[in-house]
Amino acid sequence: MIVVMKVGTPQVEIDRVTAELSTWGLSPEKIVGKHKVVLGLVGETQELDPYRIEEISPWIESVLRVERPFKRASLEYRHNEPSEVVVNTPSGDIIFGQNHPLVITAGPCSVENEEMIIETALRVKAAGAQFLRGGAYKPRTSPYSFQGHGESALELLAAARQASGLGIITEVMDSPDIDRIAEVADVLQVGARNMQNFSLLKRIGRQSKPVLLKRGMAATIDDWLMAAEYILAAGNPNVILCERGIRTFDSKYTRNTLDLSCIPVLRKLTHLPIMIDPSHGTGWSDFVPSMVKAAIVAGTDSIMVEVHPNPKKALSDGPQSLNPDQFDQLMQEIKPLVQLMGRERQPVLVR
Repeated sequence: MIVVMKVGTPQVEIDRVTAELSTWGLSPEKIVGKHKVVLGLVGETQELDPYRIEEISPWIESVLRVERPFKRASLEYRHNEPSEVVVNTPSGDIIFGQNHPLVITAGPCSVENEEMIIETALRVKAAGAQFLRGGAYKPRTSPYSFQGHGESALELLAAARQASGLGIITEVMDSPDIDRIAEVADVLQVGARNMQNFSLLKRIGRQSKPVLLKRGMAATIDDWLMAAEYILAAGNPNVILCERGIRTFDSKYTRNTLDLSCIPVLRKLTHLPIMIDPSHGTGWSDFVPSMVKAAIVAGTDSIMVEVHPNPKKALSDGPQSLNPDQFDQLMQEIKPLVQLMGRERQPVLVR
């Protein structure tokens, strides 16, 4: 349930209502909107009479039930206001959200060596990216495929962060690695294969760094949002949803089916920011630019693109990676679309 307070409700009254509802065995969570404060009630609310709650204070405007199984992730929980995920990077705060500039993340599938990751970071930064993606730990279908360099790759990501000023997004595969990765990464990624690893979701939800949650290959949108709910329920409100393609009956020409229809659907269901990963979604670099453009027009908040200095020699996912020159061209091509959608980043004025 959510309790909507009237415009201008004094803080002392909000605190009093919160304290009284807490005595009912509920956990009120305050959500401050542009004009109103909303209290999200977590706990056993099924038998509660909304009129009983309204009698607590004349400052209560309305009491509404959240019908979705994903409570904290639902749009109603924030009274139809989109949330923002603020990420502190070496170059300043970057905000993921519906009413903010498009955020670009780019980089290789795997961190291979220091020269390669720093070169890539500098090139994608120069083209306009705000985040560097790169796997230190890599989940692979075959146990014989390259699994990433592990902890040593984290040191290389830290070096690339320092050299470029980019934020870092990298994947967490196992709970014991969370704290070590969080020392380097600005955003912790939960990959498609771990989307329903509930113990990992709970543990990653108990740390404070923002979380990028990729959609599982066979996950419905409800499955995906319920996975996000695990992170939110554990205490971390900073979740970004990433669509990276789902498995369908046709896999001959693309690696997955990139579900761009999820963007308007998610807008109706959740307040969480949205990212689209067309590299994994298509599996072929030829198709990536078209899907980036389509995702921008569909209204995504962020794009993730795989970029490698020499895709033919990449240790993983080379066929779906752009080279730096191709990424430069793509960034130029999307400028009119970003401007059209009102998602351009304003230039910094030098005084």
